[in-house]
Amino acid sequence: MLRSNRNLALVVAARFISRLGGTAVWFIGVWGTAAYTFEATPRQLAILSAANGLAAIGGSLVAGVLIDRFGPRKVMVGAELLSIPPILAMMGVGSLPLFVVCSAIFSFFGIPTWTAGASFAPYLFEGRKDLERANAYIEGGSSVGFVLGPAVGALVSNAFGSQSVFLVMACASVLAMIAAGMTRIDESPRPHLSGNAWKDFTGGLKLAYTTRSLRYFILLGTAVWFGFGAFSALEPLFYRDVVGVSVEWIGWMNAVFGVGLIAGAALLPRLPNRVATARGLAALTVLTGLGAMLYVGSTDLKIIAAGAVAWGVIIGAFEPLLRTLIHLDSPHEYVGRIVGTAQWHRSAGELLPLAFVPALAATIGIQQTLIAGGILVSIAAAGSWFTARGIDRSRSLEGTQSHEPLPESG
Repeated sequence: MLRSNRNLALVVAARFISRLGGTAVWFIGVWGTAAYTFEATPRQLAILSAANGLAAIGGSLVAGVLIDRFGPRKVMVGAELLSIPPILAMMGVGSLPLFVVCSAIFSFFGIPTWTAGASFAPYLFEGRKDLERANAYIEGGSSVGFVLGPAVGALVSNAFGSQSVFLVMACASVLAMIAAGMTRIDESPRPHLSGNAWKDFTGGLKLAYTTRSLRYFILLGTAVWFGFGAFSALEPLFYRDVVGVSVEWIGWMNAVFGVGLIAGAALLPRLPNRVATARGLAALTVLTGLGAMLYVGSTDLKIIAAGAVAWGVIIGAFEPLLRTLIHLDSPHEYVGRIVGTAQWHRSAGELLPLAFVPALAATIGIQQTLIAGGILVSIAAAGSWFTARGIDRSRSLEGTQSHEPLPESG
């Protein structure tokens, strides 16, 4: 147990450091540079987010196979190392198209660090309570990084310019790579692996889509991020054109949002056992939509900050709960690919709205479009309640063996 706790502390540290650099570079470096330096339009920001989303999908799918073959430690170390060159390249590009290309390359190599971090818990612990605790700690560390990242990015940008924020990510990648490399877990090859990467990849997809509970958890997560896809293109413009504040406020408000994430992750292990169910996840998803509406429902910075905290608390509990439920119903040798499937669904969910969000924002307004995304999330989650109830009735989470999938069924 002591060794597992040491490894958990190292994984939490790696996720914290990586997320700190990642949020600093995304909110201030990528969004800030695109919106304020290159003066990107909603359509151009949508293209930027789409390019990053497609790259993230590719990175997630590749990462899942690599994690099950080599383990999350090696994948995280390699991905952190390979993400440094495109980060440094973004500092020197002089046009928006080149900037988009570099950011997409960064997303391709950067997203496997997230997928690897999300796959560590089953390599350290077994059982619902231990998995829930581990995922809460990992998500909590990630959330602390989310809090400090935008704040650090805002301070660095204010003092040295937005381009200097990219150095924060480069340094963070080195430190995260060291922390992840110090973990000691069983990464022996899994007996089911065929040696054929495509067969291994499709086998993971098949299990994810034919296991009823896994399919539901993945699709519910997809609905959440589909509803929030509009934020990728419109959140910088919400602050610039609707609220009328400078780029630093993107960092400050997302730091406030991160405080809520920390609180939500800390709260999850203290919630009643009945929350760790499909119905509990559905209820949290309804609340995520309501939280999003509260966040963007006003132009008063005080109300926006309150909404950011509330929304953060809900998502802070939702993320580790979703991951725990997926881990519980995933055979150990498939964890990486199923987590990778959930991750690419998340990226796809964020990506799809970009096809119509700019036009919708031009028609009904930026703020109204963001609010509509929250409404869609709540409606979709509420509509899935009977499916969630059916999954919960099929077995009790408390009585389910760790890593034992549910019977395949529609």
